[in-house]
Amino acid sequence: MGVLTPLEEVLRTAAPQVLGAVVRRYGDFDTSEDAVQEALLAAARQWPSEGMPDDPRAWLIRVASRRRIELLRSDEARRRREALPPDPIPSVRGDDELTLLVLCCHPALTPLSQVALTLRAVGGLTTAEIGRALLVPEATVGQRISRAKRKIREAGARFVLPADFEERLPGVRQVLYLIFNEGHTASSGASLHRVELSTEAIRLTRQLHARLPHDGEVAGLLALMLLTDARRPARTRPDGSLVPLAAQDRTLWDRARIDEGVEIITAALRDTEVGPFQLQAAIAAVHAEPGATDWPQILALYRLLEVVAPGPMVTLNRIVAQAEVDGPQAGLRALAEAALTGHHRIAAVRAHLLERSGDTTAARDEYLLAARLTLSMPERLYLESRASDLR
Repeated sequence: MGVLTPLEEVLRTAAPQVLGAVVRRYGDFDTSEDAVQEALLAAARQWPSEGMPDDPRAWLIRVASRRRIELLRSDEARRRREALPPDPIPSVRGDDELTLLVLCCHPALTPLSQVALTLRAVGGLTTAEIGRALLVPEATVGQRISRAKRKIREAGARFVLPADFEERLPGVRQVLYLIFNEGHTASSGASLHRVELSTEAIRLTRQLHARLPHDGEVAGLLALMLLTDARRPARTRPDGSLVPLAAQDRTLWDRARIDEGVEIITAALRDTEVGPFQLQAAIAAVHAEPGATDWPQILALYRLLEVVAPGPMVTLNRIVAQAEVDGPQAGLRALAEAALTGHHRIAAVRAHLLERSGDTTAARDEYLLAARLTLSMPERLYLESRASDLR
């Protein structure tokens, strides 16, 4: 996705707030979500010609509420409508989005369905964007979202924070992590960042941390987001082109966010059991230290993370750290042993290690392969420029 127009930005920001208000008022997630989507479509059609209303959220809530009533045709639904008190139009409340987030992580859903539904309802991502984030076809995402809404309805879930709230935390944390990642490095489009998503993920994670201050992984996730987002001002040039971490102007980093993130992760590591998000935050904190990067410490942390939460991207990052400690040839050998495939970052890392080892011809080919694989325009332009520099 490219840069949002003002209309798209308003609709994207308002969507989860409107959905939360409508679901809280009426209780039926499935029908309410359909009604809100139709209200968003109506706004996209009408506002360009008629002008945006003074209160876009109130307009969307009114239209969605009316459309929901139209969607309910059964006698039972009609009786429920007649029992409603006067003036049924709901309003936005501060905790609606957090309650909506927990509802989307209902235990009746599979983890992938929880993530997909939340990215759609709370994050405002399209099914195509969710598919890229989860590495599944867009059609599969659409099917999972439809089934997820049906299961929530059949489970009789209510729009309140449930008693088993803490049991749903792993799914909630993972959803927030994915939303933040999509905002920090957009999976496609002309812009590297989608600030509205990373900002929303941080806001919701702050709410979780305030509610559960002794949960080490919620603290670790918040610290990771803050430390990562602190580097955002230095990640792109004025023309939007990408600046790799090693070349960034550290004076542009947000020191207030770094200090807050370091304080949070330091307390979490001291007082709670260590988990994957805490380890990732610890790595980000080391990167944020002034002076030369302590690569041996980062390598040790990645090796621990590989034990606690193994995965291809963790392994790839461990190989990058290993190459910084032991040299590019050691990194290339580790990359060959890991046999990682299918992602543009793998080709980009291989290209970087080949370049450092002096094999510029092979490095150029890998940079071009990585450029072909990525859907992000800033990443593609950067990778193509690296290949061009090696001619």
